[in-house]
Amino acid sequence: MPAKLSIEPRLLLGPGPSPVHERILEALARPTLGHLDPQFLRIMDEVSEGLRKAFGTRNRMTFPISGTGSAGMEAALANVVEPGDRVIIGVNGVFGGRLVEMAKRMGAEVVAVEAEWGSIVPPERLLEALRAHPDTRVLAVVHAETSTGVRQPLDEIGAAVSRTDTLLLVDAVTSLGGLPVEVDKIGIDVCYSGTQKCLGVPPGLAPITFSARAMDRIATRRAPCQSWYLDVNLIAAYLGEERRYHHTAPINMVYALHEGLTMVEEDGLEARWRRHAEVGAALQAAMVERGFQLFAQEGYRLPQLTSASLPGGREEGPLRKALLEQHGIEVGGGLGPAKGKIWRVGLMGSGATHQVVERLLKAIDALIPRS
Repeated sequence: MPAKLSIEPRLLLGPGPSPVHERILEALARPTLGHLDPQFLRIMDEVSEGLRKAFGTRNRMTFPISGTGSAGMEAALANVVEPGDRVIIGVNGVFGGRLVEMAKRMGAEVVAVEAEWGSIVPPERLLEALRAHPDTRVLAVVHAETSTGVRQPLDEIGAAVSRTDTLLLVDAVTSLGGLPVEVDKIGIDVCYSGTQKCLGVPPGLAPITFSARAMDRIATRRAPCQSWYLDVNLIAAYLGEERRYHHTAPINMVYALHEGLTMVEEDGLEARWRRHAEVGAALQAAMVERGFQLFAQEGYRLPQLTSASLPGGREEGPLRKALLEQHGIEVGGGLGPAKGKIWRVGLMGSGATHQVVERLLKAIDALIPRS
């Protein structure tokens, strides 16, 4: 018989998951209902409405995918991309690269507009690619690149793409709830996220929203979506008045998201954005004071995810391990070209507080004494 689980708590300050508030843990423990129970259907409707507010949209088709953020990415692409479609993708980190890989597997002709890791993808280069390929069906970018800590500007891209037949697809996995996303204002057609970042909910759901323009594209596909499970037309029948069975939703995770969105509303969305901005700026200033070098391009740094190389060229791995083992604090290491070179420090959801910053800095000072 398996031994009873014994788990030592950690302060989660990596790129995700983020700390989970006691209220959300309590929501997870509520009685499980059937996925067609009227009580649960009401909760699901309230979750969809809460997500509309968080995304800044009135899109009817706004709901949580049963899966992590990568399932949201796959759902976003699979529903609007068909074999032979041209897709332009901005790539300046791991998740832009993942979009490319998924789109290629779906048979798309991908035009990758690449930029150096740590930098934004210049909007003018994406729009140049769009002018060079006016038949482009989808243009995709990562709003908050989790692998580098870069915030991609969207306004210029949205304004230009909205004047074309191209759909704008945006990865907001690390930005939703921590930065303004503003789907309708910018003109985003498909936007997806994850629960485990700034919403402060455990991993397992991927909030997603489709514009009316995207739904029209989906309705006129030449062939059905290649993924039965992620086909938004099939899911729509469950979310709509018909309530047709599609799959068994992760009931208790939906409770957790409902509670997380309730907490967002109690905070006020703009106040929550300000909180993430303030504590992120405080951490970045304190790290620079201690000799860290910030990795992301100045002026485009995410407040909720700080990427930085360590003082004096120190190896990041041993110190990250010591931070976990001696102080119970998890931070992330680098990926791809940044592997072994940087820390990625997340201040997201209930972890975005000045008290958390103080605890982290105290631990850093113990490991790296200031001269």
